[in-house]
Amino acid sequence: MKKQFSTYWKGSSKARKQRKYSFEAPQHLRQKMLSCHLSKDLRKKYSRRSFPVKKGDTVIVLAGENRKKTGKISFVNLKNFRVAIDGIQLTKKDGSKVNILFSPSNLMITEINLDDKKRLDSVKKESGQDKSENKEIKGENKK
Repeated sequence: MKKQFSTYWKGSSKARKQRKYSFEAPQHLRQKMLSCHLSKDLRKKYSRRSFPVKKGDTVIVLAGENRKKTGKISFVNLKNFRVAIDGIQLTKKDGSKVNILFSPSNLMITEINLDDKKRLDSVKKESGQDKSENKEIKGENKK
């Protein structure tokens, strides 16, 4: 009988244990593992360095043959930890086109898709926008 996935894993210097942890991780943790760096202006705005990737985010490629190309994320593959971008495709010999899959470590988010209400709330909480709004409201009540 297989043990349940442990969320209390602290880390290991052994590469095989790191791989085992990521491959056996449940989907809600895999989504967090698929994080990208934010651009400088987004870092200032949200006061955090990286953010989990989601369909609809606009990204720029930082490494490889397609360096400096931008596009929207068309789909996220949680099983293989890869991301496909609209407009960046490979043409096969038979003429058909195939999406190129990128590792999120080679991408940078330039624009965040905030259509999802839950994601919008998490961005506001973590950036401290809620705290500043609450302070303004409390200050108005004192007057």
